[in-house]
Amino acid sequence: MRQVSFPRFFRATMLALAAAAATVGWPVRASEIERFEVTTRPIRSFHIGSDQKLFGPLEFVGGMEMVAGNSDFGALSSFRFLTPGQDFMGVADTGFWFFGSIRRDAEGRPEGVDNFRMVQMVDETGAPVSRKWLVDAEGLDVKDGIATVGFERNHRIAQFRIDPENMGPAFKELPYLVPQNELRQNKGFETVVRAHPHGQHAGGLVIVSERSIDRKGNVFAAIIEGPNQGIFKVKRNGNFDITDGSFLPDGDLLLLERSFTMADGVKMRVRRIYGETVAKGEIADGPVLFEADMGYQIDNMEGLDVWQRADGAVMVSLMSDDNHSLLQRNLYLEFILHAD
Repeated sequence: MRQVSFPRFFRATMLALAAAAATVGWPVRASEIERFEVTTRPIRSFHIGSDQKLFGPLEFVGGMEMVAGNSDFGALSSFRFLTPGQDFMGVADTGFWFFGSIRRDAEGRPEGVDNFRMVQMVDETGAPVSRKWLVDAEGLDVKDGIATVGFERNHRIAQFRIDPENMGPAFKELPYLVPQNELRQNKGFETVVRAHPHGQHAGGLVIVSERSIDRKGNVFAAIIEGPNQGIFKVKRNGNFDITDGSFLPDGDLLLLERSFTMADGVKMRVRRIYGETVAKGEIADGPVLFEADMGYQIDNMEGLDVWQRADGAVMVSLMSDDNHSLLQRNLYLEFILHAD
């Protein structure tokens, strides 16, 4: 008789029960929503002490530092806009959802955050989960009212119905294809994103790990939906780890990468991966668009989203994770991506 893994069987059973509860209307307890003010300080110059605007093909629009008098605020790992450049949702690696809206000045630059709220993730019974091992959320995709989240430590790709007033438990887990033994404990899936809807992957989900590497040092990734599912790798370039990504309108994949050493401090860069190399069995690669160190307004950059402005401009928004440290900051930065 085939032996069934009890933890996997138990988790699948709980997910099935949660889905059934949502279908038949069984009561599920919700976490308490925390609503509070986020205070911001505008960032008008990306390169500290300089009025430089262009950084490779990226033009700095503006940014802000975000602070709040709530102990749960921070650890912002990934975010996605629900409406272009305005309403957003995200995940914190402490096991929280967050929601809010970007407020802009008369010139269209980001100047504040409105209607910000956070709510703790819940388990299959609806009880809040506080053990980081279980809710280390790092990657996020949103589509058609469904949030797909990448978790590390307890590695999984889980899906949730989006309801900012009542975020329930996961109703489904997706196979992530990468062998479990290849995933490093704290270097799992940081990027969860959908491919171009009219490209070779027909809008399927693509996941990329932070630094789960093969014997040649390439980073494990996978296409887990669509007609061409399979594992691929991303070429690791230097001492940088992948922290988020988003597909561009032309089908290329934009990746956010971060580096930290005691000698050099924190660095970040944005890298453009050629869309045709995101394919089963391939080594995906592409050029670095720009790199920044502590001479720029950066921190522990972990979130990236791409959206289009009303005038058609392709926008790149970045967000940082302060790790709930007094020495780090929560930042929001915004750029226009110009054509090469």
